[in-house]
Amino acid sequence: MSAYLVGIDLGTSNTVVAYAAAGDDAIRLLEIPQLTGPGEVAPQPLLPSVRYHPAAGELDPASLALPWAGAAEDAVIGRYARDLGARVPGRLVASAKSWLSHPGVDRSAAILPWGAPDDVAKVSPLAASASYLAHVGAAWDAQFAGHPLAEQDIVLTIPASFDEGARALTVEAARLAGLPRLRLIEEPQAAFQDWIFRHRASLAAELAEARLVLVCDVGGGTTDLTLVQVEPGADGGPPKLTRIGVGDHLMLGGDNMDLALAHLAEQRLGGGERLSAARFSQLVQRCRVAKEQLLAPGAPERVTLTLLGGGSKLIGAARSVELTRGEVEQLVVDGFLPEVEASAQPQQRRAGIVEFGLPYPSDAAITRHLAAFLRRHAGAARAALGDAAPGEDGLPLPDTLLLNGGVFRAGPIAERLEATLARWRGAPLRVLHNDAPDLAVARGAVAWGLARSGGRGPAIGGGSARSYFFLLDEGGDARRGVCVLPRGTEAGHEVHLPGRSFALRLGQAVRFQLVSSVGDTPWQAGELVEQLGDDFIHLPPIATVLPAAAGAGRRDVTVQLTATMTEVGTLEMHCVSADDPGRRWLLAFELRGDAASPPPPTTTEHPRLPAALAEIERVFGGQAQPMDAREVRGLRARLERLLGPREGRDLPLLRALFDALMERAGRRRRSAEHERCWLNLAGYTLRPGLGAALDEWRIERLFGLFGQGIQYQQEGRNWSEWWTLWRRAAGGLPEAAQLEILEVLAGHLETLGEGKRARAPVHESYDDMVRLAASLERVPALHRIEVGKWLLERLQRPAEKPHTWWALGRVGARRPLYGSAHTVVPAEIAAGWLEAVLALDWKRVEPAAFAAAQIARLTGDRSLDLPPELRDTVVRRLTASRAPESWAALVRDGGKLDDADQRRSFGEALPPGLRLID
Repeated sequence: MSAYLVGIDLGTSNTVVAYAAAGDDAIRLLEIPQLTGPGEVAPQPLLPSVRYHPAAGELDPASLALPWAGAAEDAVIGRYARDLGARVPGRLVASAKSWLSHPGVDRSAAILPWGAPDDVAKVSPLAASASYLAHVGAAWDAQFAGHPLAEQDIVLTIPASFDEGARALTVEAARLAGLPRLRLIEEPQAAFQDWIFRHRASLAAELAEARLVLVCDVGGGTTDLTLVQVEPGADGGPPKLTRIGVGDHLMLGGDNMDLALAHLAEQRLGGGERLSAARFSQLVQRCRVAKEQLLAPGAPERVTLTLLGGGSKLIGAARSVELTRGEVEQLVVDGFLPEVEASAQPQQRRAGIVEFGLPYPSDAAITRHLAAFLRRHAGAARAALGDAAPGEDGLPLPDTLLLNGGVFRAGPIAERLEATLARWRGAPLRVLHNDAPDLAVARGAVAWGLARSGGRGPAIGGGSARSYFFLLDEGGDARRGVCVLPRGTEAGHEVHLPGRSFALRLGQAVRFQLVSSVGDTPWQAGELVEQLGDDFIHLPPIATVLPAAAGAGRRDVTVQLTATMTEVGTLEMHCVSADDPGRRWLLAFELRGDAASPPPPTTTEHPRLPAALAEIERVFGGQAQPMDAREVRGLRARLERLLGPREGRDLPLLRALFDALMERAGRRRRSAEHERCWLNLAGYTLRPGLGAALDEWRIERLFGLFGQGIQYQQEGRNWSEWWTLWRRAAGGLPEAAQLEILEVLAGHLETLGEGKRARAPVHESYDDMVRLAASLERVPALHRIEVGKWLLERLQRPAEKPHTWWALGRVGARRPLYGSAHTVVPAEIAAGWLEAVLALDWKRVEPAAFAAAQIARLTGDRSLDLPPELRDTVVRRLTASRAPESWAALVRDGGKLDDADQRRSFGEALPPGLRLID
């Protein structure tokens, strides 16, 4: 039995730890030792969730010593790190938790501090989160010798809105920190559990008039909304508490308010230029402190922010700006909690704030999101309120409110939210007193554990906060799905899917696409949902390979799906053999991130697919048949006669053809024409390497051929098809594979003689090699910079073909087609390349205009965007050259590529209905 029950709030802004000894219901806070200055260590209840990465020689290592052995020397964590980050730009890692929930980037890649110079050490969101937990673990172990944290009963809190990917990554961060055993609890639930624990002696009386509690938790990085139903206990006993609704993930909190203030302060600093990403980050930290000062009780009328200069002009170039209490209240309160009606909807704009790479919501009004949340859960709320609910035309609103999160330490923010709900309701609602919004979640995690294990007050129930579904590969334009785990399923209860069996092949990968919904529709396990709307959230796919016994060959096995909400708090799914229930295969979430939009509607099998597969078998089958080169070459035409023009083939049909080709890959070398034909068809049917079920598995199999190279190396056309195959599949290739391809490419390209004609067959495919090099978006930015420099050198030669300008635009693009934003070429490098493009006559060099639009495209992320005056120049040139208006709009306003521009950027059309998330 563990000696202690420990609650950890791994917050966006602060990490807090609470605990209770076994057999004791006194909840205490862990005072966490941390650096507060050079050589100064002090225990504090809040550990700021930030890291500072000092420059070499910047800090004396002796001044960073902590009271335990093995402390990290490459970063400062906590209070001193936050203070250093406010003084020195570009070296502070903040909001790692927000990055952990951002599926658009590789969360295990070293990308933070976002936008920092190359000489600053980087860390992944996963590793940063693990480092805060490791610091907590070391502090605990030093204080509780003989009772290491890893051996205690740990409850770790997460936002209620975290999807399965973010939950799994949080568990992984804990594992990396040496904490493999834990349970998860949602933060709003923990905050309410803290209040329940503190009022447990009189809970029935305290909640006698309550029927529906809204917990509004606004922290540094998220707004988390939860509804809890209160049912009176029997014979005056404690009430039954059931969570009946949670909100969708909303990356909206104190960080957004700090950003808004920083934008205001930047406009007033003067100087005319836009701050760099590093200095703007520094300004954000200053604005956070100013916000807390100006919104606190007894606040001053104004504060002065001073931003130091850089380099030798540290003092001389310093600039200051004043912020007043009135304007901060107006910007924060009116901007983030405007007075709206209960019928208000979140506004859909072109895009939200995208500072530091994080995709904040397009509407920052918390009150509008709250109104939409209450309408979504109106059915469950009406049932909870019972006779107190309004008529069918009225919106059922909570009668009780609990506010949590550091944002609500500011009285004006709390008062606005309370007043808004009271106005919607037409009567005041009771506000439960939260004595410590910064500490309540960690304390509540312990209180929840005590309630579950020792009956010390009721534990909030409710089971799974979401219903989960897997998408069906069936016909029709609507997305259809089957419910695999209904909302409310209790932890530890395994749900079997009745009436659904699947024939899966041993030795091959299987992958299911899941979606979830927080709606209150009472779905049942196995129920078919005819229309999965936009409110169903896509989750990372789940996949496994069902191993075949050695020597058993391939055979099909009939399986059923089971789903469980584990005691840890994560979704777990298995394939279970229908013949032997003891045989089970775990389906694991794929968390690398998908660069494709949600899969397009799938279709029934093409009626002529069997005939097409027979044609592929005739050319590449096991029994070699006499066949001349013209007949092999004619396979593509015969497939078009059977299936129609290849541009119109949808993703399932293309992948069925690829799978057939891949099964026969060993027979592509029968002749030069066989090899050419196979490479062409395989690349086309797998493009762009992602977007369909099992594409990751297909890519893994295909890349196994790269080391073999081509058989007919004297055939220039075969080299051309070889490079084209990898360009088409590049979207699915991981970084390591792309680096291997780039290394081989570089070896061939370096052998090109100065101004001489190609001397080897491989050099006849020069154009295809250039296109491929430009398409490798997952290689690190340093390698992409080298590719761009090489392209510019080639472009100095009069004989260089115009398509090389297309390649330069692809390499320097501000928004990759499928890669992560952390591999984008730095803005200052891209600006230099753009100057070379601007020097051209765009009417004579047709690809130049689109290359300029790609390089100058607006993203909203100042670490990626080019200076406004340079973008203005590009817009004027695009207009003067009569380029499509959509190109000028990309530079002026940002937004997404239309289908024509995406085709131009990718190099050819994508499968119908598939879009890359650019």
